[in-house]
Order: sequence, then structure tokens, then C-alpha cells
Amino acid sequence: MISVLVAGSQPLQRFGFRMLLESTPDTEVVGEAETSAEAVRRTAELRPDVVLMGIRLPGADGIEATRRLVATGGRSRILVLTTFDVDRYAFAALRAGASGFLLEDTRPEELLAGIRAVAAGDAVIAPALTRRLLDAFGDRLGDDLCGPVRDPRLDSLTGREREILVAIGHGLTNGEIAHRFTLSESTVKSHVGRVLAKIGARDRIQAVILAYDLKLTRPVQRGPVMR
Repeated sequence: MISVLVAGSQPLQRFGFRMLLESTPDTEVVGEAETSAEAVRRTAELRPDVVLMGIRLPGADGIEATRRLVATGGRSRILVLTTFDVDRYAFAALRAGASGFLLEDTRPEELLAGIRAVAAGDAVIAPALTRRLLDAFGDRLGDDLCGPVRDPRLDSLTGREREILVAIGHGLTNGEIAHRFTLSESTVKSHVGRVLAKIGARDRIQAVILAYDLKLTRPVQRGPVMR
């Protein structure tokens, strides 16, 4: 059973999430929080597997709550709900240590799949959405491409593993990485696991952020996204 804490400023939205999660055999809502401070306090008390975190919380926002929760080293993983097209804070939430984010209007089955993935230690941002996110917020990561930043974590990587990290930074799926390097997906999965372990990344999203921070890759300039 996956225990979930729902943190959001809207009572009706929290009620909707509770109804959905409590009607599913493998999830249960162990608590709710209306403010950032309450989210931090109740997570410490209840130790849920997953915190479903809204960004716009009264007081300190959901990003700050995420940052505080991750800093405690607790077991709970954070899944942020956001409105991608208008929310400037999505990338900041990931940098703060969230395991991923979903759109607030995501379908119920996608939300449940995301909660299960996060509870299992995985990331939940689809690669295509990862690319859009990094393109949108790439200016915050810096444009100085004088070469990769020297970092001892990179020294531990083999040449192939560094290539894999760069590919992860571009938001490629395991299948796309396998095609690019003519490898089997199982081999790529093993490479990805070793890369995450060596660089100390909790999940694939943290590896993406590190790849950009170390200037191993950069957002690709694209034309306007058609909607």
C-alpha cells in the first residue's frame, strides 16, 4: 500500500485527490496539508511514501516545502503538481529535490501511474516534457559553454557512461539511447543505473539537472511549440 499526503491550497481539489486515491486498492491518503508549513510538519509526523505537492501554497510555497523536506533526508518522495504553460517554478521544484511533476489536469490513470513510479524510486516526467521544460528554463542554467565544468563526479565515469549522461541530459529515453549507440535497452538500463550511482543522483531528473549544471549539454533552441 502506497501512503500519500496531499498538500494543496484548494479543499475541493484535495477532496478530489482523496476520492481518487482511496478508491484505488494500492494507494491511501494518510493526511492533508493546506499550507507549506503544514506540509512539512505533517510529512515529518506521518512519513508518507509520496507527497503530492501543490506549488502555490499559502506562506512559503511548495518549492520551499520541497526543499525543506528533501533537506531532512526523510524517506518521502515529492511529486509536484503544476500548470506547465504558466508556472515558472516547475524547474525550481525539480532543483529543490522533487522526484518529478505532473500537470494539474493530468488524467487520473496518469496521476496514479506517477505516484506508483515515484514510490518505486523512479522519476515521472516524460522525456518529451523534460525537453520542453529544459528548453523553457534553460536560460536559468547559464549559457557559458566554455566546456564542461570540472567535477570529481565526472572523473568516475567511463567514456560510455559520460555519453549516456549527456544523452540523459537531452531527455532521451532508454530506447532512444539504445538506438543512438547501437545497444540493447537492457544494457542501456544498466549503464543508466551505474551513472546515477556514480554521480549521486537520486533519479533521472537529478541527472538531467547535473548534466546542465556541468555544461555537458544545453537547451536546444526550437521554434514556438504548437498548441
